[in-house]
Amino acid sequence: MLQPKKTKYRKTFRGRLKGKAIKGSTIAFGDYAMKATTRGYITSRQIESARRAMVRYIKRWGKIWIRIFPDKAYTSKPLEVPMGWGKWSLEGYRAPVKPGRIMFEITWVAPEIAREAFRLASYKLPVKTKILVD
Repeated sequence: MLQPKKTKYRKTFRGRLKGKAIKGSTIAFGDYAMKATTRGYITSRQIESARRAMVRYIKRWGKIWIRIFPDKAYTSKPLEVPMGWGKWSLEGYRAPVKPGRIMFEITWVAPEIAREAFRLASYKLPVKTKILVD
């Protein structure tokens, strides 16, 4: 799964997800793209699950680009632990996604194959998506 290389002694702040995506909102590499229409956090497990669904459907014919990277750490407390006592241990990494952000791109496949691959991948993600054709 995806995660940053150097994260020693670092627990990131939560931050905010307001506004629309300016960076990464246009198709840059492929012919077809999947764009987020709602905001949310996508974990590295969800990115990997969506990637596997697309690769399995296109049968490794086309090329897939992942345009988001989970570089924001998040923590969680165990069940039945009282409030307070500081920030707990690292749970995993996630990518903040704003509306308009291109998440995946595909090239070298037919448009109907790309559309079906994106449809299968969108079921694995917690944000609503739209399919773009360049």
